[in-house]
Amino acid sequence: MSLARRSSLLALAALVALPMLAAACGSDDGAATTTTGADGGDTSAAFPVVIQHQFGTTEVPEEPQRVVSVGFTEQDDLLALGVTPVGIRDWYGEQPFAVWPWATDELGDAEPEVLSAAEIDLEQVAALAPDLIVGISSGMDDQEYAQLSAIAPTLAQRDEFVEYGTPWQDQLSSIATALGRTEEAQRITSEIDERFAQQRAQHPELEGASAVVAYLNTDGGASAYSSADVRGRLLAAYGMEVPGEIDELADDTFYTEISPERLDLLDVDVLIWATDDEAARATVEANPVYKGLDVTRGGRSIFIEDDVLVGAASFSSPLSLPLVLDDLTPLVTDALEGTDADS
Repeated sequence: MSLARRSSLLALAALVALPMLAAACGSDDGAATTTTGADGGDTSAAFPVVIQHQFGTTEVPEEPQRVVSVGFTEQDDLLALGVTPVGIRDWYGEQPFAVWPWATDELGDAEPEVLSAAEIDLEQVAALAPDLIVGISSGMDDQEYAQLSAIAPTLAQRDEFVEYGTPWQDQLSSIATALGRTEEAQRITSEIDERFAQQRAQHPELEGASAVVAYLNTDGGASAYSSADVRGRLLAAYGMEVPGEIDELADDTFYTEISPERLDLLDVDVLIWATDDEAARATVEANPVYKGLDVTRGGRSIFIEDDVLVGAASFSSPLSLPLVLDDLTPLVTDALEGTDADS
């Protein structure tokens, strides 16, 4: 199943109305958040804080001690800021405690409870007795927001971004504000932005190049991510551009489905395939439309079969982006030179 389709199904599951539950008192078992700033200093002076989002505003009255992540990627933001969540919603990949390899050092020996990927389990969340719930990448609707807010202050995404399309900088900033750790977030953001700026300076050939990240579907078609998706934003950080036609087809969502007959829409300077399905790859490589594309004939397709690298690009988080910069950059620059690249 494509990552785009998987995300859409999870979002649909999250839109199913759930019964209202009263906030429940939980035990003290499980991992606890740290209680000092990321630099070891006191953060109490930062509170109360107010965060704006698509459902209004959320006030966090004091520094959170128990944080639950109901989004699909927020565990990385929390861990990057020195906070270990007591509960983490799984996405995919069957990673221990829903934490991928690039974030295991920050997790350490903690063992947070893993929450269901299929839907937000209100009983499970309430039992963890959180004093902050983060769900910027959760796809929650207004009813779920109201239900979660009855348990604890809850963060949702802002209106100006498509669902699942919040830039990592914005997500990190909102979470850091709720935790009283804005200075640490600014430091992290500056460091990663500087690394991307260095890559752009070292590889001016990337500037303005057209590019698409796509996932192979079992029917021989593709799911192509728009510029509003985190993978599209990743390309923009390199200076590359998703074609406007892909964005038009995606409309106000993060991706668009492309049939096997219309793979010509993917004829770009660099085409990045995220797949570990050998059969699907064989199908698309046998497709006469795909075989005739300039990007194919010029050897500028990249087939990434490394699950961790695909996951890192899909998270596009403060902890996963350094891995992307190390491992994806040489693949992209080689592809632009016409070297058909595999990971």
